[in-house]
This record gives sequence, structure tokens and C-alpha cells, in this order.
Amino acid sequence: MFDVLIIGGGVSGMSCALVLGSANKKAFVTDKKIGIFTHQKNSSLQEAIFYNAYGITPGKLGSELLTESVQDLAASYPHIEQIANEKAIKIEGSFPSFTVVTNKNSYQTKNIVVGIGSANTFDIEGLMQYVEPHKKALPEKQRIQLKNEDHKIADGIYVIGTLAGWRSQLAIAAGSGAAVATDILTLWNNGVQTHSHDSIR
Repeated sequence: MFDVLIIGGGVSGMSCALVLGSANKKAFVTDKKIGIFTHQKNSSLQEAIFYNAYGITPGKLGSELLTESVQDLAASYPHIEQIANEKAIKIEGSFPSFTVVTNKNSYQTKNIVVGIGSANTFDIEGLMQYVEPHKKALPEKQRIQLKNEDHKIADGIYVIGTLAGWRSQLAIAAGSGAAVATDILTLWNNGVQTHSHDSIR
């Protein structure tokens, strides 16, 4: 049983995983099992190049960033289980006992974070009732988002990045993933507001 499963290995999903991973020394996190589906084939970053993203060298290819993020997560936080080459196709159950069914396996988890793109080809069974037109995309783009309040769809289910209704900017997607990570840390800390900072002190 996972404590949280992140669906999507793009910017928002990786950002969420990195923040959760960085909190591994907190007493209320040490026993938590965290996983992420690192499927990146359909990420819009595959065709991106960056000149306006804080902390990223100008001219950086999105495809390189995707590859490096998986490697960095594994090197820095090996306790986070990376599940490669699987796509979520169905979600069953309710908080705190969900089943995430993929094209190859099924997994039990207490919480789910959905961080895949906002294309109208979205088709995860069990979440379709939350689909609505994207509120910040041009209508002709036919983008969708999942109904949510401050990233929360329902108890135990969160959505991040463009699928949460945010605009398609790397910095915004990363912040969205980090925001949900801190919400989950707060949940694990019995509702006491918390976050995770890296520090040289």
C-alpha cells in the first residue's frame, strides 16, 4: 500500500515527488511509501526549449530536462519508487483506499496525485466525471481540466499542473506540484502546516 501515488512524470509530477522526497527526514514522513509513474512520452516538454525558466540554463531542451529529472530523483531520493512504462487507465475506491489500475498492473494507495497534461484525450476511468473545459486555455485548443478546489478533487485525490487549470508554463507547473506536496506533508503532519526546505545550515 502506497501512502501516495503520483501519476505523471512531467514537471508538476516530478516537482511533487522531489518535495515529498526532500522531507524524508521528518518524523511523520519516514514511514511513508511514495511512488510515481514516470511515463513521459506524451509530455509537452518533449518539444520544449527553455529561455524563461528560473534556475534552468537558457537553451535547455525539455527532453533533456525530463531525462535528468528521473535520474536526479533516483539519485537524491531512492526511497521513492519510480514506476516506468505504465499508464494509469482506471482509479477505483475512495479515501483512504484506492486502486490505481495501469496497462500492466494494479496498485493500492491512500492518496493520488494526477499530473498529466490537459489534452482532451484524457481517459482515466473513475475521473471522467470531473472533466470540464480548461478555464485558462483558448477555446480552440480544446484543453480540459479536472474540477478542483485548490488542487483537491475529492478526499485523497489531487490534480496538478495544466490539468488543474493552470497555464502552460514550466514554473507554474512546478509550483503547482510543490504546492500539493506541501498539502500532503501537512496532511501527514496531522493538519499542522508544514513544508520542506533544503538548507546548507
